[in-house]
Amino acid sequence: MHDDRLKEECGVFGIFNNDSTDSGRIAYYGLFSLQHRGQESCGIAVIDDTIVKQYKDMGLVPEVFNDEILDKLTGKIAIGHVRYSTAGGSIRQNAQPLVSKYLKGALGISHNGNLTNAYELRAKFESEGFIFQTSIDSEVIANIIARQRVTNPSIENAVSEMMNIVKGSYSLVVMSPRKLIGCRDPHGFRPLVLGKTKNSYVFSSETCSLDAVGAKFIRDVEPGEIVVIDDNGVTSIKTHCKKFKPSICIFEYIYFARPDTYIDGISVYEARKNIGRQLAKEHPVQGDIVIGVPDSGIAAAIGYSEESNIPYGIGLVKNKYVGRTFISPTQEKRENGVKVKLNVLKESVKGKKVIMVDDSIVRGTTIKQLVKLLKEAGAKEIHMRVSSPPFMWPCYYGTDIPSTKDLIACKYSVEEITKVSNLDSLGYLSLDKLDIITGSKCNYCDACFSGNYPAEIPDYSNEEEENNEVEIHKSAKFTLC
Repeated sequence: MHDDRLKEECGVFGIFNNDSTDSGRIAYYGLFSLQHRGQESCGIAVIDDTIVKQYKDMGLVPEVFNDEILDKLTGKIAIGHVRYSTAGGSIRQNAQPLVSKYLKGALGISHNGNLTNAYELRAKFESEGFIFQTSIDSEVIANIIARQRVTNPSIENAVSEMMNIVKGSYSLVVMSPRKLIGCRDPHGFRPLVLGKTKNSYVFSSETCSLDAVGAKFIRDVEPGEIVVIDDNGVTSIKTHCKKFKPSICIFEYIYFARPDTYIDGISVYEARKNIGRQLAKEHPVQGDIVIGVPDSGIAAAIGYSEESNIPYGIGLVKNKYVGRTFISPTQEKRENGVKVKLNVLKESVKGKKVIMVDDSIVRGTTIKQLVKLLKEAGAKEIHMRVSSPPFMWPCYYGTDIPSTKDLIACKYSVEEITKVSNLDSLGYLSLDKLDIITGSKCNYCDACFSGNYPAEIPDYSNEEEENNEVEIHKSAKFTLC
């Protein structure tokens, strides 16, 4: 069991380096700034003509890499990955990037997202004699690209053919001996940006990592677009663009991305402040202080404070050295885990009516413990405001949202959650107010709140280990945009 927080996607990074051979070290800094997207494993692969060098392991970026390792990761092209396992177990063999050698040379990929037809494709390939070394759907992508490249004139053509076969969410960086490719699925579920530093080009999941490596933001990779970088410059292939209505995951803005990131032209920080302002309008309450649950609740708390004219203050202090995926196998340890990760600043909350803002409530474990800690510290009242609507549906596109049996909002009404959590009041962002996050700038996927899935969802009926999800799949609303 994990603690009561949503788990991140993954983070991908790639560089086509025309300025030096220190590509591995640049990828290291890029991954370090994407650490919030995954803390289970990380890796870097570098290719220099026909020579491929790779290092990956379980753990955080600074734990896995050191100067001795990075000094060896030299070359013109590098890709990197930080991982949280949404598909496949948390073991070293599932760490990325995935690097393979085949008839046409070397191939490396880093993948953020989940394929909804991965089980079907994997079963087909295995019946044809394919051997898989991992249990992740990213290896399905790698096999398809390699297979298609044998009969196609270029790696970018092979990637395009792969996009005709796979379904679901994926932002990819793909490395061949002489090319670096970035692409997003036609729905654009996961972010991917293109940047430039001097004469070199960079792909990343978020703009914050462009800043970390001194790269200038050029633009977002469009949903369905394939961007190819080689010695001739940048080429764009848009044959898969505009097939579907774009559907960026709304939780990128609410929780996943760093606040200093821009996604599809929208500031994550401003989006979260807008949520806080909306919460103050929807759920006003008399209070003495507004606090945010670190880190993703802070910007929304500031917005709530500005709109309500109730002072913002620091009420909870986060231990920065505890990863987001803190493992808590028992209820007692889950409760202790909250204490390890967060501590109350007693001077801020003692004797006060506290308005606490957080991004979400999943199972309800964390909120109960936070309320207990705040009241033990002397808080007079605690009013919870949530930067998202209630979670009612699982996600099939890469977010680790549990099945409905584990979602507290599927078990209890708002009034009941308020009571069982020992809150004085509770208010969620209304589903019809999600537009406040993106305005009219982009469309988004809100399936975890609404059940309206913009792309196909998997049928697990032939997979015993997924039996718990079958009933959810059968009852899910389905909208193909």
